Amino acid sequence: MPIYEYLCADCGAKFDKMRSMSQATAPLDCIQCGSSATTRALSLFAAVSRSSSGESKAVSGAGHGCASCGGTHCATCNH
Repeated sequence: MPIYEYLCADCGAKFDKMRSMSQATAPLDCIQCGSSATTRALSLFAAVSRSSSGESKAVSGAGHGCASCGGTHCATCNH
């Protein structure tokens, strides 16, 4: 099951919850204040790869800058 991140509009808490994909956007009460004014947040992550020599290298969509457009930097698509 995936882990999703949520934000509470009332108290500003950010929390994680393991839920099935079918429940990802279903209502969820805040774990801090109990409010039902929560929304699913965009989760950010990083991926790294190691070469045979042990060198770490960031992994991205095209091996360059922005993974959304494949450009060399985010100014390409203003993302």
